[in-house]
Amino acid sequence: MAVAACSGGADSLALAGALAFEAPRAGRPAGGITIDHGLQDGSDKRAEAVVRTMVGLGLDPAGSIAVTVDGPGGPENAARDARYAALDGAAHRSGATAVLLGHTQDDQAETVLLGLARGSGARSLAGMPARFRRSNVLYLRPLLELDRATTRRACKAMGLDPWDDPHNIDSAYARVRVRHEALPALEKALGPGVAEALARTARMLRDDADALDEMAARAYSDLETSEDGYNAAVRLEGLEGLPRAVRTRVLRMAAVRAGSPPGTLAAVHIDAVDRLVTAWHGQRHVDLPGGLRAFRRSGKLLFGPV
Repeated sequence: MAVAACSGGADSLALAGALAFEAPRAGRPAGGITIDHGLQDGSDKRAEAVVRTMVGLGLDPAGSIAVTVDGPGGPENAARDARYAALDGAAHRSGATAVLLGHTQDDQAETVLLGLARGSGARSLAGMPARFRRSNVLYLRPLLELDRATTRRACKAMGLDPWDDPHNIDSAYARVRVRHEALPALEKALGPGVAEALARTARMLRDDADALDEMAARAYSDLETSEDGYNAAVRLEGLEGLPRAVRTRVLRMAAVRAGSPPGTLAAVHIDAVDRLVTAWHGQRHVDLPGGLRAFRRSGKLLFGPV
């Protein structure tokens, strides 16, 4: 069974409608789920309305889950973490083989621009994958090739009335500023098709990043060693000669393996660790997120607690 994650907005509502239309024709069951983040007055009533719409479309089971948004990393990250945790649980309970997400080409373009503004590497600029797994749940984004205007037309054609989340016009959020200010400015300056071009760039960068990650994983497996009192260690011999794009990925893998949180482990940290390998002049250590340090000692690069 496939389950559509539906907020009631045009993108996810069009997705729910498409799933409800296609699943019976393929002889497959299909359900829907909406997440009540509790961030606005009346959000529970909104969730109930979305459930009624999904039931009306023929999605079964259809339900809502209320979550508490109080995690680290700001409200957007906290909401995303709570949402995915709820979707993971719902998929396991229902036995769903896949959860469908309504992200579009426009969402992908916004993600690429946000990554570019942060000075992120190829993996971040590669945007959102069309499919991924987490907590043993398969997630799919079947609308990544479609723009937002198409989903609105689809809703109109299906007689569906999408809900416009007030957060989507709140300029306090960086993504909203990109959507309503940055992308229109780029379209005005460069001509139409910027969002499509950014999404196309993301696809190409994802291919490159996947290949480099695979190379780095093999290199890490070859170079990984152990050292008492340290969470991770790699041999320096063979590390320095790797292409920088592969070497820095190996260093990131080692830091994450040692316990450094991936979400706060930034390029500046990895660059500093890389200097322990390629430009070592007696530096003692590099501090990393998660209360860790990287050391160079006895032919090894060591990652351990402060």
